[in-house]
Amino acid sequence: MKFSLARRSYSSLNTWLPFGFMLLLLFCSPPKKNNNRQATNQSSDIAALYANNCGGCHGNQLQRFKSLKSYQQPEEYLVKMISQGNLDKGMPAFGEALSEAQIQQLSQYIRTFDYNKSHDAKPHNDSTYTYEVVVGDLEIPWGMEFLPNGDLLIAEKKGVLSRFSKAKGKQEISGVPAVRADGQGGLLDIKLHPDYAENGWIYIAYSYIDEANRGRSNTAIIRAKLSAENKLQEIQPIYRGVPTVSAAHHYGTRMVFDSAGYLYFGIGDRGQRDEFPQTLNSSNGKIHRLKDDGSIPEDNPFVGQANSVTSIYSYGHRNPQGLAIHPLTGEIWEHEHGPKGGDEINIVQKGLNYGWPVISYGINYSGTKFTDITEKEGMEQPIHYYVPSIAPCGMAFLDSDVYPQWKYDLFIGSLSFSYLERLVLNGNQVVYQEKLLEELNSRVRNVKVGPDGYLYVAVENPGRILRLLPR
Repeated sequence: MKFSLARRSYSSLNTWLPFGFMLLLLFCSPPKKNNNRQATNQSSDIAALYANNCGGCHGNQLQRFKSLKSYQQPEEYLVKMISQGNLDKGMPAFGEALSEAQIQQLSQYIRTFDYNKSHDAKPHNDSTYTYEVVVGDLEIPWGMEFLPNGDLLIAEKKGVLSRFSKAKGKQEISGVPAVRADGQGGLLDIKLHPDYAENGWIYIAYSYIDEANRGRSNTAIIRAKLSAENKLQEIQPIYRGVPTVSAAHHYGTRMVFDSAGYLYFGIGDRGQRDEFPQTLNSSNGKIHRLKDDGSIPEDNPFVGQANSVTSIYSYGHRNPQGLAIHPLTGEIWEHEHGPKGGDEINIVQKGLNYGWPVISYGINYSGTKFTDITEKEGMEQPIHYYVPSIAPCGMAFLDSDVYPQWKYDLFIGSLSFSYLERLVLNGNQVVYQEKLLEELNSRVRNVKVGPDGYLYVAVENPGRILRLLPR
């Protein structure tokens, strides 16, 4: 995997898109046995191209097509979708980039792929760790959080919030708000208040439906308390992103509390890169900071500035789906999806501009450029970026002694390549990368350190929560 390191500037850090990235599926057939060396090499190159560019939406083995049964759509529907696209779903039009014959071949490939045998797990051969299944039978587990007694809260993207205990198994929680479970939207992250044992507040992020126009949505956060009967009660609104849009992707959203008790979270650009990330009059394409009750800290960087959303802490972000507090420095680390290439890891600082889409190490999914520059004065460089994209989701620093050789390493899930990545750091530089759980061929949606010090990993296809065990 190619990657680049950049020194941090101290002068100023799925999900699934229905039919997204279909362009490159045409070239994704696994290499077939062939005596023609040129044909074999071409097939191999094409398979790698698919993995680098399409897996973030559909999985390396077209898992999302299988789980949603999209491949059962009529061929003419797929041909039209590929040719004309659907921007609200994040699907660009490829009618000008692909020939009619290529689009036809792409449609046939999707419909004839062997969905029954393609993504079985491989034998686990790593000598340093193994894993066990903690919770099974899940559908896209997006958020997870441990209660003080060890029970696990699980948010499934479709809108189901559950509580899992060893004694009672998985129990659904009632009172969850209505979500727009479409595209990348749905029930998203969960976070406990730092003083949960005293106040009982649980924070829940989701894609809310605009009641004035039900075809539009954005990201919202509520807080609530959990009754003994597994019902949300005392629900309080904390935040609603504005404006709502018709697009069903780039909701962003992870939540963390810092040591001062402030709540941080990200909202993506909502698929409108040229309108939102570089302006301060919308919530989109930003990292936000709130007090625990949803009010605005007086020292937020844009408080008092005209035409600005005062919850904004930093801006110029594309689609943040990872947020974590460094256990030694207390800094806020964030990762976000790039387009085709250009996923970033950043350290979020107050009031700074992280450049999207003015600067980027990525290009359009169709292969064209949207910017010619990767650096600009007044815009932050990532401390690490990915080319090709890994489609990062979930993020955690390991601060326990369960795995002594991994302590203080950073762990990030990959949707595109279906593995958990371990990053070894030297200060703020990534000096080593290792792929874990690669044999599962399952998109990694989240990673958490449990109260027992073990790493818990949420995967898709099939949806499960795993616990990593050192050998």
